[in-house]
Amino acid sequence: MNTSDLTARLAAVVCAVEAELARLLPEPHGREASLLEAMRWAVLGGGKRFRAFLVCATGELYGADEAACRRVGAAVELLHAYSLVHDDLPAMDDAELRRGRPTVHRAFDEATAILAGDALQALAFEVLAREDWPASAEVRIELVRGLAEAAGSRGMCAGQAIDLIAERESLDLAETARLQQLKTGALVAFSVDAGALLGAAPQTERIPLRRFAQALGLAFQIRDDILDATSDVATLGKDVGRDADAGKATFVSLLGLDGARAELLRLKQQAATILSELPRDTALLHAIFDWVTMRQT
Repeated sequence: MNTSDLTARLAAVVCAVEAELARLLPEPHGREASLLEAMRWAVLGGGKRFRAFLVCATGELYGADEAACRRVGAAVELLHAYSLVHDDLPAMDDAELRRGRPTVHRAFDEATAILAGDALQALAFEVLAREDWPASAEVRIELVRGLAEAAGSRGMCAGQAIDLIAERESLDLAETARLQQLKTGALVAFSVDAGALLGAAPQTERIPLRRFAQALGLAFQIRDDILDATSDVATLGKDVGRDADAGKATFVSLLGLDGARAELLRLKQQAATILSELPRDTALLHAIFDWVTMRQT
């Protein structure tokens, strides 16, 4: 699959998931209008929708219902948006920009940002639990459980807690990798597994897909670290260099730019080996991994 084909596929998913998100997010009204506006500000009008794309791409591999994939992709993006809102808060990174515009606590206020993040997290689980989309009760329960695990104390929140520790203690390479596998990789792994679940993939194939997703999540973060060291605010649409300024270990600080790029190549080769275990046409998943290692934003 060439780059233009992948770009077109990604654009189509972005459009469809954006429409689903706009439909699922409540319209501002009443005394709570500022909260609802902040939720929409955090979610709509930007973002790669990478995690939603993973749900749809893996679902497609197993013939999953497209509407079901869009719903789960939207839920993942709601959860991801909540994490960004809270990550940007003064108590965390105190970021000024996200997706090329002011972060939620700067566009509104800190209290509203906290509430907006809380509400987005709750909405993510609500839209999975509803009965208004094509998934059985058993599948909905497994998705809710899986997303909760990826988001909580064994996933994203654990990674963020370690990230805060990294501001005052030095982490080695293994500890940095574990931090990112939790903070970034857990939600990436859920996205891949969710698509497989929607397509009723056999367990023997879900296991290597999870391994692929772990490599993909790590590659995504390494590429983030490279871009943070080599790009600029105008290109990325967010603050750059904050981890270096805070003295946090990154893959670039630990390995150097050349070492980080070499690790990306190693992970790409590892992912290709894993995908070769699947009796499917995995060209789209290969292309996604390539895109992750070469993206500019």
